[in-house]
Amino acid sequence: MELSRRTLLAGGFAAVLGGTVVGCSSGMDAGSTTKKNAATELTLWCWPGGLGKSVLDDTVAYFPDPKIKYSEVGGDFKQKLITTFNGGTSIPDITGIKGEDIASMLPQAERFVDLRTVGADAILGDYVEWKVKQATTLDGKVIGLPIDIGPTALYYREDVFTKGGLPGDPAAVAEQLKTWDDLFAAGVELKKSNPKALIVWDATDLYDIVVGQGTERYVSKDNTFIGDQDHIRKAWDTVVKAMTLKIDGKTASGSPDWNAGLDQGTVPAHVGAAWVALDIKSAVKSSVGEWRLAPTPGGPANFGGSFLTITKNAADPAKAFEVIKYMLTPDNQAKAFADAQIFPATPSAYDKPQLKVADPFFGGQVPIEIFGPAAEAIPVAYEAPSDVAVAQPFKDELKTVQSGAKTSDAAWSAAVSKAKSIAKRQGVQ
Repeated sequence: MELSRRTLLAGGFAAVLGGTVVGCSSGMDAGSTTKKNAATELTLWCWPGGLGKSVLDDTVAYFPDPKIKYSEVGGDFKQKLITTFNGGTSIPDITGIKGEDIASMLPQAERFVDLRTVGADAILGDYVEWKVKQATTLDGKVIGLPIDIGPTALYYREDVFTKGGLPGDPAAVAEQLKTWDDLFAAGVELKKSNPKALIVWDATDLYDIVVGQGTERYVSKDNTFIGDQDHIRKAWDTVVKAMTLKIDGKTASGSPDWNAGLDQGTVPAHVGAAWVALDIKSAVKSSVGEWRLAPTPGGPANFGGSFLTITKNAADPAKAFEVIKYMLTPDNQAKAFADAQIFPATPSAYDKPQLKVADPFFGGQVPIEIFGPAAEAIPVAYEAPSDVAVAQPFKDELKTVQSGAKTSDAAWSAAVSKAKSIAKRQGVQ
């Protein structure tokens, strides 16, 4: 999994929340002429692991005319897509857009079909509202239909928790660890009896999730920088507190040390999206059946999730829409979850048999009972096209606090200064 979904989400990715956006350029040349594709085939692009295999195979078989030509595009998907758009040839009829990239694509909405013009209004209500808003411009154009979302939960080792004097039952954990302060206090207690078991895997990794629990980010809807305000400082201070309490394992998720620590109990907990379950399952051998799930302390957040869009180059936008509508029905989203833990963006899928199965890896828990309520309660926050770039200095400077190179206040001042400069260069006030 580290080489598929986790790698695809890496590289400055900020926890993604819903919002309608306009703003800075995606890097695509808006001046080139749109050339319609040939009607003899329907081309579809996505990245490895982005679509469930059985759903993809079924969709290709279901739509034989024109034949769907699927291309799995590895590497930097966004850059390859932008390069293709700017080149003006071989542009796919349908393409995936990752959640962390959708905001930067909205200023180029003229490159994509407004799905409302081909019948999307009839089905948009099937998807969680905050996710649809991510792909909606301020003037109401919808350029993408959600493939999936990434609601978060607390993954934890019941055996390590109970041996350390903490509750092990998921309901008791949910009751006792409602806030980050609660989790950190539990981490202090756990460390007393088990000094190698640090409850926060990597404090800097936690930052995006804490920001993602709020309703504001770095740039306001009126294009003003707000990254120096209390909501961001509170997330910063939360992360720094884990460092100060010395319950920060400094073990980046997806790293070899993280993989080993999950099994050895030195990484006894992790807050991550539903798809992280595959990461953990692939990493551990001796702790199968010892893992449990509980709600994210501090409230739900989202990490990941993507879209299918139709380009203006599509020969038959209406047919292309029929394809993505079919591929992303609740039934097919449930199949994609069974295939590869691709978490449905359609709440009605949560009652499908594939999502109601008890998971022995989690001691017989039914994961949807944790992730489902979280998915429907993700806070809606405006995400500006510049947000990912503006957020990066905060994450970079937190690493200097973690390493001891700077105090929290000094790093905060540096982060705000750098973020303001980046925001200004991207046209933010």
